[in-house]
Amino acid sequence: MDQARAQAHAQARTWLASAVEEARAGLAEGGIPIGAALYGPDGTVLGRGHNRRVQDGDPSTHAETAAFRAAGRQRTYRGTTMVTTLSPCWYCSGLVRQFGISRVVIGEARTFHGGHDWLAEHGVEIVLLDDAECVALMRDFIDNNPALWNEDIGE
Repeated sequence: MDQARAQAHAQARTWLASAVEEARAGLAEGGIPIGAALYGPDGTVLGRGHNRRVQDGDPSTHAETAAFRAAGRQRTYRGTTMVTTLSPCWYCSGLVRQFGISRVVIGEARTFHGGHDWLAEHGVEIVLLDDAECVALMRDFIDNNPALWNEDIGE
């Protein structure tokens, strides 16, 4: 791995920590432990959020949409990075494509393989970290809440 790529990977891991904090906050509230953050081209956090489907009774409040909404209106999303603890579902993948978010950093895709391959096919840079903490967080949640998890993924 060249130096620039190693730096980008290290930055992605640092940013993932903010998404993990959000996931843990969602779990503490009795929700699904998925967190996300949207970062600007200059590396500043624009917005953070977590899945609030359970807490708000709103099936559209996924982590990525919560982070996107918290970021507020931007003139453009080119050059931004969506960081998420779990591979984005089709709904959230559509949000990334619709608004031209340039890169998605994913904590893990073992417990759920969402639309990140499709995003990559359409020019979105994908950084899959395969983070052990993200995997453990979701596996524990799925094992303890299978019905809620199946509801979240539409099964």
